[in-house]
Parts: sequence; C-alpha cells; structure tokens
Amino acid sequence: MSTRGNQKKVNLQAVADEAGVSRATASLVLRESPLVSAETRKRVIAAIHTLGYIYNRGAANLRRQKTGTIGVVLSNIGSPFFSKLLLGIDEVLVDASIVALLVNSADNPERQMRQIWRLREHSVDGLIICPAAGSDETLLSGIEKTGLPYVQVLRHVSQTAGDYVGPDYAGGTDLAVTHLVRHGRKRIVFLGGYPVNSAACERLDGFQRALRRHRLESDLIIPTDLDNLSDFGALESMMASSSPPDAAICYNDMVALSFMGKLLSEGALPGRDFAVIGADNLPQAATSFPALTTIVTDPAGVGRNAARLLLDRIAEPRVSNMRILVSGQLMVRESCGGPLP
Repeated sequence: MSTRGNQKKVNLQAVADEAGVSRATASLVLRESPLVSAETRKRVIAAIHTLGYIYNRGAANLRRQKTGTIGVVLSNIGSPFFSKLLLGIDEVLVDASIVALLVNSADNPERQMRQIWRLREHSVDGLIICPAAGSDETLLSGIEKTGLPYVQVLRHVSQTAGDYVGPDYAGGTDLAVTHLVRHGRKRIVFLGGYPVNSAACERLDGFQRALRRHRLESDLIIPTDLDNLSDFGALESMMASSSPPDAAICYNDMVALSFMGKLLSEGALPGRDFAVIGADNLPQAATSFPALTTIVTDPAGVGRNAARLLLDRIAEPRVSNMRILVSGQLMVRESCGGPLP
C-alpha cells in the first residue's frame, strides 16, 4: 500500500488494518500502554513505518493538558561539562517520550529570565535550570509566577527554596585535599574561578575546611577568569616566592589541563615536581600527559536525577523541596604524584 504524496490518507485505522489489530489496540501502542504485548507492539510499529503514519502527539498532549516537552536552561551550552549533563537528562527523557528544548542564558540573569518566559510561551511542562551567575531568589519567584515545576542543577540560588540536584562539590574538594596531604603536600593552592555562584562557593568552602582540619594555610586561593584558560592570576608571583605552593586543586579539568601545559613548557613535570588535580573527569583528563587526577562530579548522574525529579514534580507536585547531592570520588592518575589505585 503506497501513500507517497498523499500523507493525509494514512490514518490510525489504516495502521490498525496493516497490523491486523483493532484501532483501539493501535491507539494503545501509540500511547505506550503496558496493556499491549511486545509482539503486537512490534507489528503496529512496523505498520507505522511501512505506511509513514505520523502520530499527532500535539493533539494528544492537548487532551492531556501536557505538551510532552520540558525546557533546559544552561549557563554555557558550549561547555563539554554541560554536554555530559544533557546526556544524563536525555537518558531519562527518551524513555518517558519527553522532548527537551535547550536554551542558553550565557550566564546573564536578564537573558535567563527572557529565555524562561519564551519557554513558557512554548507551553513546556517544566524546567531544568542551571542558574546564571548573579541570580538571586527573584529568579525562583519569577519561575513560580509562570506556574512551572522546576529543578535547579549544578547551582542553586537558595539553600532551602526550590528543588536542587548537584554534585557534592565540598566533599569532592575535601577528598582532593586529603589525598594531597597524605602524600606530603603542604602548600596547596586553589586555582580558578570567583565565588559568584553556589558551585564555586561550595568548592572553596570544602577546600578551606579541609585545610583547616589538616592545620594548613587555607587562604592560598587564586581567582582566575574561567573563560581565559591562560589566566593564572597571581600564581606566577606565588610560585616565585620564598614559600611557593607544591600542589594545586583547579576549579575544573580545563583549568588544570591548561596549567599542566604551562608547567610542562617551563620544564616541570606535573605529578613529580608539582601536584595537579582537576574536577569533572572530562574525557580529556584520562588522555592528557601526564594523565590528570580529577574530582568526579558525575554530570550525567546529576542530569538523570534532575530529570527524574522534574518528571515526578510534573506528575505529582509536592509542597516540600528536595535536595539531592550526587556523591563524588577522586579519580587518581599520574598528575597528583600519589600512588595509583
């Protein structure tokens, strides 16, 4: 049965006839009902492909008062870290037949709010949002005015308001400090980033608390521009001082890899002459020279948890907020100088 050039003639009854089932059964397959056997489902899907039938999901969603879409608002869609976050979100959404609409806030709170309202105009069912730097609780009140369920990821603008899923930044940084101290490092510097969002603040908090616990100097902190990987701030003068650092925990892997390149260009070998630890466990960390020790923040795991939580909120809104911290670990490689696991 050919339908090329005449798509309008292919309706659900034609699919049912092709598959040898009733129209009601074909409809159950389209609605992903568990009441249909696997064999029947395969026949109906094969008939859909054969006939070129296109399910009008928009009309079905309208009947359910849902669009089957969510908005994802990220602060920097060019970052490889966010790519892994999106993979985790997609793993959950694809099984739920949900489509994500991705927008970029460019770390600008005003642009962020405009993007959220645009997503609302597209009738998304909920939001996953990584708040832009400088966001405050007016962001959450603005989202609540839209009536959309939302989950903050990676960063939050309040310790208590709204649902949040993110890595245990402080715990991961603590693991890195403890590892370095156990292997004889005593002058540990934190390199990169400014405390302009909760993720940066939690990393710094974990760093300072761990150093105080080990009775080491806790103010060796060098802010840098994360968009300029050649910016090492005051590190050069610190390295030339009478008591230079002997290790660095970097804000992320990209900063760490750039810093290792600088060390190598100056004849110093990371891991032997100076310990370096990054964060996020990007693929480049395992293939660098030397291979980079890194704090595993598991963005894909964060994405999966955030997507599941949002779908729960869409299906059954609750009053109480939920905070989920995805525990990290330290992936020990050659760059930190300690023995490999």
